[in-house]
Amino acid sequence: MLKHVSFLGATAVAAVLSTGAIAQDVTADTVVATVGDTEITMGEIIIARTQLPQQYAQFPVDVLFDGLVDQLIQQQLLADEAGETSKRVEYTLNNERRALMAAGVITEIAETSVTEADVQAAYDERFADAEEIQEFNAAHLLVETQEEADAAKARIDDGAAFADVAREVSTGPTGPNGGNLGWFAPGAMVPEFEQAVSALEVGGVTEPFETQFGWHVATLLETRVQPRPTVDDLRPQIAQELQEAAITARLDELAAAQSVTKPEPGQFDPALIDATSLLD
Repeated sequence: MLKHVSFLGATAVAAVLSTGAIAQDVTADTVVATVGDTEITMGEIIIARTQLPQQYAQFPVDVLFDGLVDQLIQQQLLADEAGETSKRVEYTLNNERRALMAAGVITEIAETSVTEADVQAAYDERFADAEEIQEFNAAHLLVETQEEADAAKARIDDGAAFADVAREVSTGPTGPNGGNLGWFAPGAMVPEFEQAVSALEVGGVTEPFETQFGWHVATLLETRVQPRPTVDDLRPQIAQELQEAAITARLDELAAAQSVTKPEPGQFDPALIDATSLLD
């Protein structure tokens, strides 16, 4: 707040002595304070409250009320001292008014343009033709040469447990874990590895094959269909997308109904956006 450092300390003393607010009928236009001929209304106090940093939420409302009244009084005193409104202030107020009014319309569109039925319909359309995605749970062993891979595959073919062989010979980080890679979806592994594993039946073991990392032998442990997200999972995302589409459509309608002009290419030097001296 715009206030001396003692602002909350002084008003806190008053708060201790006050046990409640005086009941009265007020509206946003009710005058709370005056500075000369200028009236400060309850609506202005409420707006100032909404603009306080979150850190002020810890203070009692009576402390905040007194502080906000003092803040707006001080601001008005300083504003009166400033005299006539400068061009810089006028341009700032124009921008802020435009932004506030636009934000209000955007909020209205966002709150009224999307229903639960719209979200459900968008969800259904998104997954109407979606193919099921199969995921794989596989294990592998990684060695440097084809000869080492052939020897490991021969041991597995002779009955040795894949995990035991992987723990013994694999140089990859999953070796101590028996080569288990966990679940992965298409695209998660290098193409050679994915192609070799996806060609297996559950329990099958590949022939040795090479990738950029070395020589592999892999086994397919399980498969499953990737769980499809529910409408509840995607509701916030879908709602936001529909709201943005509604706002864009409304902007297009408004632009089509208005006469809008824009600068011609090269009409203004883009560097002028930093020419703050023009505001003086």
